[in-house]
Amino acid sequence: MASPAAAFRARRLFSIFSSTTPRGQAPKPAPALAPEPAATPAQNAAAGEAEAKPKAGRNRREPLGKILRVISEERDPDKLVSQFIAASTASPRFRDNHRVYEVAVTRLTSFGRQDAVAALLDSQKPFLEASSESFAVQFVRLYGRASMPSHAAAAFLGLPQKHKSVAAFNALLAAYEDSGNFDMLVAAFQKPGLSAALDVFPLMEKCGLTPDGISFNRLLNGFYNNGRFDDAEKVLEMMKERNVQPNTKSYNAKLRGLVAQGRIEDAVAVIETMQKDGPKPDSVSYNEMIRGYCKEGMLDEAKKVYDDMLKNECAPNKGTFETLVPRFVEAGKLDLTLNFCHEIFSRKCRVKCSLLQGVVAALVAASRVDEAARIVKLGRKNNYPPRYLKMPAVTENDKLVEAKTGCIDSVPYEEGSVEEEESMTA
Repeated sequence: MASPAAAFRARRLFSIFSSTTPRGQAPKPAPALAPEPAATPAQNAAAGEAEAKPKAGRNRREPLGKILRVISEERDPDKLVSQFIAASTASPRFRDNHRVYEVAVTRLTSFGRQDAVAALLDSQKPFLEASSESFAVQFVRLYGRASMPSHAAAAFLGLPQKHKSVAAFNALLAAYEDSGNFDMLVAAFQKPGLSAALDVFPLMEKCGLTPDGISFNRLLNGFYNNGRFDDAEKVLEMMKERNVQPNTKSYNAKLRGLVAQGRIEDAVAVIETMQKDGPKPDSVSYNEMIRGYCKEGMLDEAKKVYDDMLKNECAPNKGTFETLVPRFVEAGKLDLTLNFCHEIFSRKCRVKCSLLQGVVAALVAASRVDEAARIVKLGRKNNYPPRYLKMPAVTENDKLVEAKTGCIDSVPYEEGSVEEEESMTA
């Protein structure tokens, strides 16, 4: 009989990978399809799939959920690929589950097996003709997630014409954005006279595609993140020429680039322009400014940006607090740190457990034990686990306080929440 931990793990994996309840008994084989006369790759794959069903038989066909679990638990990259290919070939339902593709590619990438990623994705090419656009977009994007932009370009070029959409090209741009080199994209298309990444958009238009806001923002992110401000400004001019209005994400890309270079005053000017002429700054905009000021040690200015954020009804989020709190703790500004912590709890914002533990440790070190215990109690109410958030038992007095708050001091803290802890220990 399976242990409770094993049963919990099985339920957990199934909830991630399958939205359909697996059948307890295999269904009867579907009637054999009429033979297809055509010999295209897609039709060959479909015919092979039709043949596989009657051959599989009642005893050999397994529920999709079980197949997904086997693949998700496989530790051998080569076996993972072979199991994945067999499952995807046999089941259209399997191919509809985009999440399992992401998990498989991520795992193979973590193993350092780009060759295995290529083998897995190459095996899906016969299904592209009969697939949906979303499958084709994911097909291109997955190469980018594996840091294989040149393969992503080849995948886009090899798509059926009906799937060469703006969405698919944006997936390709995302792959090159991750690599930080759009010039490689132009080279991948091997077009004479195209020598710079700015030729991406004329290239799209030659392919019959009209760049949208996402396309331009991908390029802006790539240029600003790599310090290519002149090229980014040219992209903004191209947006105006094509009547595409820069949105908040466009300006956030610029803010991110300016902050990375320590150009805080220029970043302030961008925020002022947004507040005056639009689009209005959002939480990401304010977070970039807070990050810039904290990076420069200008904590008073960072706090002012935080206040402006609240004043302009932009909700602080995990990124806001995980930037502010460590810096204020380090500077010994514990009163403001406590205010941030209470905001975290009141807004039900989930932050790293280690962040709160750092606050507790700083308060105890400053002999503010009662306030530290209060943070621990609030952590309990908000499902931060006792194993990772607790009062440090340094003195006998601290041990008494710990006993009163119901804390456990037997295991060093790590990241996580109660839900995560249960998942790990199941």
